[in-house]
Amino acid sequence: MTESALRQAIVDTARAMNSSGLSPGRSGNVSARSRDGMLITPSGLAYAEMGPDDVVHVGPDGRVAKGQRAPSSEWHFHLAAYGARPDMNAVVHTHSLHATVLACAGHSIPAFHYMVAVAGGDDIPMVPYATFGTPELARHVAGGLRSRKACLLAHHGQVAMGPSLEAALELAHEVEILAEQYWKVRLLGGVKLLPKAEMARVLEKFKSYGRAAQPGLAKRGK
Repeated sequence: MTESALRQAIVDTARAMNSSGLSPGRSGNVSARSRDGMLITPSGLAYAEMGPDDVVHVGPDGRVAKGQRAPSSEWHFHLAAYGARPDMNAVVHTHSLHATVLACAGHSIPAFHYMVAVAGGDDIPMVPYATFGTPELARHVAGGLRSRKACLLAHHGQVAMGPSLEAALELAHEVEILAEQYWKVRLLGGVKLLPKAEMARVLEKFKSYGRAAQPGLAKRGK
């Protein structure tokens, strides 16, 4: 993908995130790995007013070339996330309702449902609180994403990563769905969790989920 196409894809992803309700108002931000750094949504600009030229390139050292808009205040943790996960190429940060409710109540999302494995482990962790836009928060996020593709941010929201912008946004939606389900299960009381052995089996099956079948392996349901 050319840089101009990637800029447009970031704008499209940010607008989709906003219009779907994952991040109301001007909250949240989106980035994608580019060149030796990243492209990220600008600070304080309404998504409806954002164009490809407003997307900001941030270098690997955090530098921004003159003439660009200021990057999202959360650029620190986006850059740290890419450092922690060289296999991931996109980050979506949202203030989605139920994920934020859990994060503000101090709850991670445990293995109440097997789909928790979609984030790469047997839970979706919550990282400690730190002031937004700080290197301290960046360290927390990098730690939370080192072995997961998503995490909750205490008193803040959620972050999801993916090999592409589409995958990162899809995961953010999945985290929000799981957060809502877990919140409702907690209302019933007595949350039952899947055993670690079962989650290990699910994670193993997820490695081949969605891949094309090899010839001869999918006959008659086998």
